[in-house]
Amino acid sequence: MQLFDHPYARFLSKVRKPNRYTGAEHGVVRKDWQGVKARVCLAFPDVYDIGMSHLGFRILYKILNEHAETCAERCYAPWVDMQSELLSHGEFLRSLEGARPLCDFDVVGFSLQYELTYTNVLRMLDLGGIPLRAEHRGDGDPLILMGGPVATHMEPMAPFADAVLIGDGEEAATEIALCWTNAKRLGLDREARLRRIAAIEGVYVPSLYGTEVDAATGLEVVTGALAPEAPFPVKRRLLEDINRFPFPDDGPVGGPEAIFDRMSIEVARGCTEGCRFCQAGMIYRPVRERDPADVVDTVMRALEKSGQDEVSLTSLSTADVSCISPLIKQLVEKTAPERVSLSVASLRAYGLGEDLLDAMRRVRASGLTFAPEAGTQRMRDVINKNVTEAQLMETAERVFSRGYDRMKLYFMLGLPTETEEDLRGIIDVGVNALGVGKRVGKRPQVTVSVSTHVPKPHTPFQWCAMDSLETVQEKQRLLRGLARSYKGLKLRLHDPASSVLEGVLARGDRALGKVIEHAYLAGAQFDSWDDQLKLDVWQKAFEHFGIRTDRYLGTLPVNGARLPWSHIDVGLEPDFLPREYRRALKNRLSPPCSKPKGMTVHHADVQTAEADARKLICYHCGVACDLGAMRDERIGFLRKMGAWEGARAAEASPSLPAPSPRPALIAPERLRPRRAGGNAERFRLEFEKLGPAALLGHLDLIRELPRVIRRAGVRTGYTQGYHPKPNMSFGPALALGVASLGELTDVDLVGAPEPDVLARLLGRASSAGLRFVGAVRLDGGAPTLARSIAAARYVLAVDPDAAGGEALLRRRVEELLARPEARVRRELKGLAKLVDVRQKVLGLAVGGDTARAALERAGVQGATLTLEMELSCDPSGSVRLVEVLEALTGDASLPFLGVRVEFVDRDGKPLHVASSAGRPEHEPSRQSA
Repeated sequence: MQLFDHPYARFLSKVRKPNRYTGAEHGVVRKDWQGVKARVCLAFPDVYDIGMSHLGFRILYKILNEHAETCAERCYAPWVDMQSELLSHGEFLRSLEGARPLCDFDVVGFSLQYELTYTNVLRMLDLGGIPLRAEHRGDGDPLILMGGPVATHMEPMAPFADAVLIGDGEEAATEIALCWTNAKRLGLDREARLRRIAAIEGVYVPSLYGTEVDAATGLEVVTGALAPEAPFPVKRRLLEDINRFPFPDDGPVGGPEAIFDRMSIEVARGCTEGCRFCQAGMIYRPVRERDPADVVDTVMRALEKSGQDEVSLTSLSTADVSCISPLIKQLVEKTAPERVSLSVASLRAYGLGEDLLDAMRRVRASGLTFAPEAGTQRMRDVINKNVTEAQLMETAERVFSRGYDRMKLYFMLGLPTETEEDLRGIIDVGVNALGVGKRVGKRPQVTVSVSTHVPKPHTPFQWCAMDSLETVQEKQRLLRGLARSYKGLKLRLHDPASSVLEGVLARGDRALGKVIEHAYLAGAQFDSWDDQLKLDVWQKAFEHFGIRTDRYLGTLPVNGARLPWSHIDVGLEPDFLPREYRRALKNRLSPPCSKPKGMTVHHADVQTAEADARKLICYHCGVACDLGAMRDERIGFLRKMGAWEGARAAEASPSLPAPSPRPALIAPERLRPRRAGGNAERFRLEFEKLGPAALLGHLDLIRELPRVIRRAGVRTGYTQGYHPKPNMSFGPALALGVASLGELTDVDLVGAPEPDVLARLLGRASSAGLRFVGAVRLDGGAPTLARSIAAARYVLAVDPDAAGGEALLRRRVEELLARPEARVRRELKGLAKLVDVRQKVLGLAVGGDTARAALERAGVQGATLTLEMELSCDPSGSVRLVEVLEALTGDASLPFLGVRVEFVDRDGKPLHVASSAGRPEHEPSRQSA
């Protein structure tokens, strides 16, 4: 028996969050498998919940699927429960869109965002039917391509990668895929194909390079190319104009809740600040901004297509985007009326003007996040963090005085030259910000989040030693002791064990490949998850090969020594990183590049930008920036956004009242403009929840339905209060894996069309398995769903062998109905109680043709023996289907599939919004409790 046609359908109900694996989201693309030349699986080596938030996946998914000759499907790392089911059922790991094994694709592309996902890559290859090591793959195996920021220093993964893309992937992804498949069609063997793609700009094929151990470090380094097609060094692929590839305004949305469950839009790539610990700030140079007018248009289209109600503007330093002020203000004007929340990632702790904070207050509820990174000015100078404590406190005052009640501050410990004074300074900054909040705000909360510094390749700190695990733990104890006595100050510390392992793998060489493989085969995976990290497994793997981790964590010689990543050219001139390292050791700042000297933020209007004739700073990192063109582009963007000083003053929306010394917390809802369309009206919607939608949990359904409504072009009414939500109410929750032919929800809608049109619009905007069958407008006196629903009717398909056959099942039904009570044990979060199932069973019978017809309508396949039941839905609580079966048969593990057919009112009549014509009646045997 199974709910729908899918290779995983027979066991998905056994795993947590089964909708991670169905590909049933709204906005997925399914192309003709035979109609394209190259089939690419975009493989993210972490769970769906994290991978769905990855911007690079969205970009490549759109580019590959828009090309006539390529298609892209997705795959995420299955969680441990799903892995067990795949292995026990002999199933491959498959893509979401087409449910195809990974080994069937031409190219499988892994995005390496984090070193601690290395073992997940091996797990996905293994489950996908692909040999782990590149040397073991044959002509029929896919090309295993790796990319992402970690690709710049991925030598430990070299034995498992066929090819690595260094740099931007927009142009390269399609080029690599078609080059590989075209060479395959010409009959070239695997090695010849690898030589062809090695000639593509930005591609590194590890098998085509020689290695040796460097005498100065004892680390294995790449010495040169073994084939004429392979470049040495390998230069990164750079997309000079990111506006050639507009950011996607569509793509898959829905399913289980993602970690960052919002529409994120990249507004710029690269960073001007030059923080010496930040690898991304080095390898993504130069700064390339998206056209702000295009960003606004993309946001509005994305909201319409996705139905989401939160947008995040993202970049490495969003506050440094030249047009950030007019961009945010335009977005606020367009999104505030529709109750869309706007967040801005990677804010610096200075340069946010009062007018910009006022604008953001209208679309942001509670708090802002900043990253001072270090607790003393000396240490901020060491890491080149161009911010002073005075600027931090000025920002805190502006934030708290405008009614924000929370502020989060990010720091690092273990930075080069760090002293105890620098550590104490971390808590001091948090306490001082809290003091500002208490003086000018109301009930402030400051969160100090402290991670461990990992010296990353291609940064000025790549030669520095990393603190040992014991040293980090001692520093964390100091911070806990210092923070303990301050009410309102929250301290969050990152697990140091995973950071130390990250440091080894980040600065590792090709010799670590055998360690990674050994650890994987011994059970290591999901190493970035604290509850999954098996540090003892890794320690045994290092010991097995006689590898000392201090070789990778200690100080590396600056002059003359080759490093495991030296063959990767990220665009920096050779002396730049050593020069910055020496400046760091002297506590010397380097000014932000591409700004005039002394300037901290970009000009917010055209006139001021044009009048500033100062030269833009360049401190010669090796990236060839055209500073004149950069200045002209920024002025052009300001013109395009209408950022004229006079016009801005005339057209600006009314500012908030000047902040009082201790303002009340003002809900953003009160600051938003009134919505057009009149008052909200109450509607009752009826929908079916079938197939993969039956595997969508109730909380995920509550998130998805408002999105469906917004995608349909209909506006919801909102609750009042500090955190307004769509004003909706639902019938009793369905257990995960139970389908339904008659779900109901009541919702306030503004300016909604007539009910029949509304149902059609909602149906077009729904994800797979959700089907709206009717809608009705409710009058003011209509009872709520909670008052209307008295019971629910179900049909269950049970395994006839496990149930003992129809005759035995009928006898057990009679026996249960004759009993005054039937108690079963229920456990919830470690607590147990006895539940009287009999009091909730209003009707129970072995089903016949009508029941089988209901199962058929619900798409249930393979049903032979059925049960019909009616269960009470009174306020005293509900009973679970599995509990009824346990009371009936004594077996809590009896296999079954359930369908909720309909709700019943207090008169015993079915509750339906749509016409009941043609609906089968379900009247199971009833007996008074």
